[in-house]
Amino acid sequence: MNPPVPTDPTAADRRLRELAFLNEIAQLATLARDWDELMHSIVDGTTAAMGVEVCSFYLADHERMRLTLAATNGLDRTQVGRVSLDWGQGITGRVAASRTPIAVEDVTLDDRFAWVRGFDIGTLRGMLSVPLEWHDTVVGVLNVQTRERRVFDDTEIAFLQTIAALLAGIVEKGRLTAEVEARLAELTALDAARAELLSVVTHELRTPLSVVRVYVDLLAEAASAATAPQDAAVGEWRDAASDQLGRLDRQVDSILASVRGEGLTGLSRAPFDAVQAVDDTVETLRLLLRLHPIRWDRPAEPMIAIGDETRFRQVLEQLLENESKYAPTAEGVSIGVWRIGDEIQVYVTDDGPGVPVEDWESVFEPFVRIEGRGRSRGSGIGLFAARRLMTAMGGRIYLEPNGFASSRFVVALPAGA
Repeated sequence: MNPPVPTDPTAADRRLRELAFLNEIAQLATLARDWDELMHSIVDGTTAAMGVEVCSFYLADHERMRLTLAATNGLDRTQVGRVSLDWGQGITGRVAASRTPIAVEDVTLDDRFAWVRGFDIGTLRGMLSVPLEWHDTVVGVLNVQTRERRVFDDTEIAFLQTIAALLAGIVEKGRLTAEVEARLAELTALDAARAELLSVVTHELRTPLSVVRVYVDLLAEAASAATAPQDAAVGEWRDAASDQLGRLDRQVDSILASVRGEGLTGLSRAPFDAVQAVDDTVETLRLLLRLHPIRWDRPAEPMIAIGDETRFRQVLEQLLENESKYAPTAEGVSIGVWRIGDEIQVYVTDDGPGVPVEDWESVFEPFVRIEGRGRSRGSGIGLFAARRLMTAMGGRIYLEPNGFASSRFVVALPAGA
């Protein structure tokens, strides 16, 4: 059987050209080097495919209040981005508002046409305008115009609608890509500014720390000369102050390492005695906790945990510093350590009301502070940093009931052999 012969060769040829152009649009979406090239190619191709003299594309804003010229040929291209119409203004605005194509034989005889001085050409007559819709939302309008009067038939209207449907998807993809790129650029700039600020601040901290260390030594020497040689308190005070200065030095190093991207990647996972680490931390912060009775019964035997001992102590210091700030005055602070299964667990709690159950997870979010039973936004990043540190070294930190109608913080690391 021979294939059917088209009854209208002209219509068949036109249909083939239309299909070829639609395929070209689909390819342009992936091959065009930039947005301007893509838009110019589409309006030029539409002009040829529709047999018109002018093609213009208007893009809707996010609020669907205005339409702005995004591309054109046959008209002044320097007006791209400048010419705009209100939603519902002129034939273009009416198409956007009604989401319905409008075909006009002669715009000079149609009151709906909005003449834009310095842009529209008085010799243009015929006009076909169709909406660009994406997921039931109008994202733009596509117009074609002719110098001669023209009655656009249903086939031509359907073809331009097909072009508009393809263009709508391309437009939204391009818009979303541009928004993502702009947001990424903004975040990159903010991150760079943060890193620069931290670098400057931490670098500037080193000089006053060095000066303070010298003055501590001088004050200790002066105090030693003014007191009896057997007075050991002066030496203890100097050692304690030096320990705290050393702690500040380590914190500066940690900040610089995090700025360089090494903060959570260089943590060791080595065996250490968790009992000794807790005992040393409690002794270091005993003066800070002087208003609270400390309940810490050191176990007789070591308990070996696997992790980064320095960072583990930082987490414990954070928890005990929180106790010094938020635990009710004169109420006791309890610290304990034990092994449960394959973990070494350390808890910290006090005799206060604790953290409400509904906030047990939110306290580990950045910039969230819980004071008493009230929740407030602040600069609290300590617990957020503590969780990141514990996770990075293979451990965890969480809240649980303490058995006395309150709560306690628990830090856990894998147990060693």
